[in-house]
Amino acid sequence: MRSDVLKKGIETLPHRALLMSAGLKEKDFDLEKPFIGIANSYNNIIPGHIHLNELTEEVKRGIRDAGGVPFEWGVPGVCDGVAMFVEMRLSLPSREHIADNVEIMTLSHSLDGWVGVTSCDKITPGMLMAAGRLNLPAIMLTGGPMKANVIDGEKHHPIEGFGMVGQVKSGKLSADAAEKMLPTMTCGAGSCVGLYTANTMAVVAEVLGMSLTRCATTPALDPLKKIQAYETGKKIVELVKQGIKPRDIMTEAAFENAIRVDMAMGGSTNAVLHIPAIAREAGIERGVEVFDMVSRETPHLCSIIPAGPYEMADVDAAGGIPAVLYRLRDGIKDSPTVNGKSIAEIAAEGKVLDEEIIRPLERPYHSQGGIAVLQGNIGNSAIIKQTAVAPDMMVHSGPAKVFYTERDLLDAIGSGGIAEGDVVVLPFQGPAGAPGMPEMLTPTDALKGAGYKKVALLTDGRFSGATTGPCIGHVEMEAFNGGAIGAIRDGDIIEIDIPKRSLNVIVSDSVLLERLEEQVPPARDLTPLLESYRKQFLGKNCYGW
Repeated sequence: MRSDVLKKGIETLPHRALLMSAGLKEKDFDLEKPFIGIANSYNNIIPGHIHLNELTEEVKRGIRDAGGVPFEWGVPGVCDGVAMFVEMRLSLPSREHIADNVEIMTLSHSLDGWVGVTSCDKITPGMLMAAGRLNLPAIMLTGGPMKANVIDGEKHHPIEGFGMVGQVKSGKLSADAAEKMLPTMTCGAGSCVGLYTANTMAVVAEVLGMSLTRCATTPALDPLKKIQAYETGKKIVELVKQGIKPRDIMTEAAFENAIRVDMAMGGSTNAVLHIPAIAREAGIERGVEVFDMVSRETPHLCSIIPAGPYEMADVDAAGGIPAVLYRLRDGIKDSPTVNGKSIAEIAAEGKVLDEEIIRPLERPYHSQGGIAVLQGNIGNSAIIKQTAVAPDMMVHSGPAKVFYTERDLLDAIGSGGIAEGDVVVLPFQGPAGAPGMPEMLTPTDALKGAGYKKVALLTDGRFSGATTGPCIGHVEMEAFNGGAIGAIRDGDIIEIDIPKRSLNVIVSDSVLLERLEEQVPPARDLTPLLESYRKQFLGKNCYGW
């Protein structure tokens, strides 16, 4: 084991003294006891993380009972909901920071394996990236979703508030009335109730085989979650002793399975950013074209908040991810998991307990999966959650209204500066342009809350998993790197055809080129971290390629 270097030899005598000063006993240096790290993203800012200390204690107990020695450290987490619109640019860069954090701690301290105790948007992807990069035995424990408040038969949760912004801006709701809704929207521990990015990536972790079965959907405060935490602690010791590593589990087949389940469930568009990044760290190339290919052949079986009425707790009660896998079993490619069972075995054993929450293949909500990849003269690729688009907006043509900040867009909603049929364009929001590629939930939900039915939004930034409607993001190349989205001007006609996967602006190539040569990127205030992040993406797309 890697930790043996710390347990014997005169050269590491002071090392052992330091570890004993931190609380270890001489018996902990037994060569049969693996050193197991726990990357704990607990904080008391994010509701999805406020209970992770309790889960971590159970992980430690499981490690000790299985004959290991646990070590814990803290991992940062950004609450995208709190950062949204205020300072959202640091959220995506935190993903790489988290992967680096795990690398620093595990390698510096000669750990034999590690557990990622995680929950929200960038934390789970960052930890999975670290797992692929380091290829040390690892397992994820995702913290589980919160449960919605049900009042008079209606579900309420914090993300509702983003839609209220548009209602207030458009005069449909008073600010006082919106403020009075605050207690109703308050839930408790867990990641936000729907299939937003946090829960999407928990599902991805489970389907990749990197977390225990049912981990993704078990609610945060369900007693089963602590049992899962304890079993996770025992399992990591077993993985270390058996020499099972993440690249044994996160195979090419596993990534395709994760994409297929994501398409069937209608997950966040952010999965298109995170899955390729995780795969690359595991030595596998997965481009956006795979998402479109799998989506075309995978029906949409689950109608989950924000696109539908069901919350993640409903999915859990309906059989969880094993039930979704059961529906898709003929298209699932076999791959090992941390459970000791293959993903095909888990799929075969799945049981659907509610035919409406997880529909059969012959009765889907939509014939195709959640995400479509569009192409045209605006970009080589752009991403849309097609299952969250109304049928009458699947094909749309309208004049551009260009804004360079979210604030300007919100002001336009308040002043009536946007008309039905418009295509709102927000360029210079990409990894280099913003920089940091912030999410656009505030403007997308503000448009929805204001009552617009036929307004599309186009950006080289990205969207929250909570976004619904004709919102197209991840446009590549981004404006800051010379992408055509930066050449769009007010009044230009933009044509969107989701079934045909096309996205074009009706302007000649020569005019676009002339405009790009004259374009001056808007000035941005940069922290040293954001300046460094911008440099990483100069001349590259949002996937770093």
